[in-house]
Formats: sequence, structure tokens, C-alpha cells
Amino acid sequence: MTTVLSLGGSIIAPSAVSSGVDVPFVQQFAALIEDFLVKDKERRFIIVTGGGFPARIWQNAYRKVAGGASNAPDADRIGIAATRLNAELIRAVFARWATAPVITDPSAADLSKGRVLVGCGWKPGFSSDYDAVLLAARSGAGAVINLSNIAQVYTADPKEDPAAKPIEKISWPGFRAIVGNKWIPGKNVPFDPVASGFAEEKGLKVICASGRNLDNVRKILESRPFFGTTIG
Repeated sequence: MTTVLSLGGSIIAPSAVSSGVDVPFVQQFAALIEDFLVKDKERRFIIVTGGGFPARIWQNAYRKVAGGASNAPDADRIGIAATRLNAELIRAVFARWATAPVITDPSAADLSKGRVLVGCGWKPGFSSDYDAVLLAARSGAGAVINLSNIAQVYTADPKEDPAAKPIEKISWPGFRAIVGNKWIPGKNVPFDPVASGFAEEKGLKVICASGRNLDNVRKILESRPFFGTTIG
């Protein structure tokens, strides 16, 4: 059984942590995944990392320096570099299980090596969520578990709309009506709009949940009732 996780950079490297990386979270996350690997010899994981706070810092710096000359592809490349830094960290943490290099091209990667594969951003035009969807489609996983700092998808941004309501289940057309179809580098949405269109096309399900609530993540991995949003 292969499980694909889109691990948000916002929980690997949040702005609130002075060291840059939330070391306790990474330790606890690794322990959770290793528990499944030890107990179930058939279990495999593909973990795709986001860029998090480092991506936004460097992208914002680029925009300030470049001013009106900034462009989306260059901002994306900066963000991709941050996802790769996070991916190398996660791969090293799982060195016992992750025997292959970090996946930088999900369209051509050999998915047969190791019980943990770690991927990162690929190329401009979408976020690492898209890479997770592509790897889920290629591996036959059927779903992507999207772990971020958002516990549920809302009908609107609750920071801007007090009337926004949480959603437990939603169709792809309904979700895409909320997030739109256009990708903007550094855009803060529950799931990448371009990846959403691709997931709908491939008939995949996406589960959005808080990555920090590891007890809840365990429930998801054990196919038990959980707190979050199911899309598709």
C-alpha cells in the first residue's frame, strides 16, 4: 500500500520558529511514519514537501528588489529551491527507509526504490501539491493526504470573511469554485488550483487536514474517522 503525503512547508519551517525548522514536529512526524513502516512491511510512503516560510521570505525579497520587473517563473524557481531544501531534510531524517535521491522530476522518477520516497517542487507553473498528485496517479495511491497548517477547508478565507464555514466534504467543482484556476507563486490556498484541476482529471481524492495534529493524522492513515476536509 502506497500513501502519498503533501507535507506543507508551513509546518516544516514555520515563521514562528527561530531556528527555521520545527525540530520537535519533524521528530514526532518521523516517529509516526516509522511506526507504520515497522508494523506493516507492505506500507510505503511518498512524501512531497512544500517550501514554507523560507520560500516566502526569498520570494518577497526578490519582488522588492526586482520591483515591477519581477515575474512569476522566477518567483516559482525560488520557491522550488526552498521545497528542495525541506525535501533533503526529510529524506535525511528517513535515511533508513529513503534509499533513493529526492525526486525532482515526478514524471520520470523510479518509484520502486525504498519504502519512503521524498519529492519536492518540480518546475514553474504550480506548487508541490501538483507533484504529489502526479506521484499519486503514477503510484496508484488513489489519494493525496494534504497536511498543512489548515485543519479544514472553509467556504471562504475565515480571516477575511467572518461568515466563512468549515467544510467536511466537497466536490472538485465546488472546491475549485473557491480557490479558482490560476496559480500565483506563494499563494496561500488549501490546495493548489492547478493541482486541483489535475486531481479532478485523474479521479483522485484529496484529504486536507492539520499536519500538526498527529493523533488525527494517525486516524487518517488508519482509515478511521478524522477531522478535516475530503475533496473529490
